[in-house]
Amino acid sequence: MKKGTLRQVLLITDGCSNHGEDPIAMAALAREHGITINVIGILEENSPEYHQKGLREVEEIALSGGGVNQIVYTTQLSQTVQMVTKKGMTQTIHGVINSELQQILGKESTIEDLPPEKRGEVMEVVDDLGETMDLELIILVDASGSMEKKLATVQESLIDLSISLNSRIGYNQFALFAFPGKRDETELLIDWTPKLNSLTQAFTKISSGGITPTGPAIKAAINEFTNRRSKRRLITGDEEEYSEGSGF
Repeated sequence: MKKGTLRQVLLITDGCSNHGEDPIAMAALAREHGITINVIGILEENSPEYHQKGLREVEEIALSGGGVNQIVYTTQLSQTVQMVTKKGMTQTIHGVINSELQQILGKESTIEDLPPEKRGEVMEVVDDLGETMDLELIILVDASGSMEKKLATVQESLIDLSISLNSRIGYNQFALFAFPGKRDETELLIDWTPKLNSLTQAFTKISSGGITPTGPAIKAAINEFTNRRSKRRLITGDEEEYSEGSGF
């Protein structure tokens, strides 16, 4: 079995998108490109409006992007960032394995349909791949006005995530974008790196305020992955990757 690369987006936001492309449509486009969109919605206490519209959007973006979603209070963010990232990785691997099983055993077959002993063997493979596959993770941080007081907690959470993921055997690469940026809808704060140890410096560049261009941010992530893949193919030739519907 060949081990490819997991391509994931972690979207951290606390409100509803209000500018640019439809984020749900952009999440679906990302999924078509083999990119999984995972979403964390930071909940405001005493905010019934967010409970309705914002919660629904967070769920729909993740569903459309083939990922997972979680709504949390700021105090729970650090643990949640790690949980959602790892759960998203596992769900993507499940999707690939289920796709393979359907090709072999029929369209209705999934891991859950296997006999207990076979299911156990497959789950061991899932766990192994979760630790050994390479990971490319783009983090999209909402920098709209309502996020100003939450950005310090987001920064701490991402440092914890970096430490947690760097205990994996697989090779990790991170990139960090804020939206909106100072001059554009999105801004690259940290280019691809195996460690997020430059987070503190990067977060000083964020100027919170204004619109919430979630759709354009997801579109920027798709373009970043596409450009990165194209450059790599020019240098090394074709590459193996993991996405729902792809082969091993």
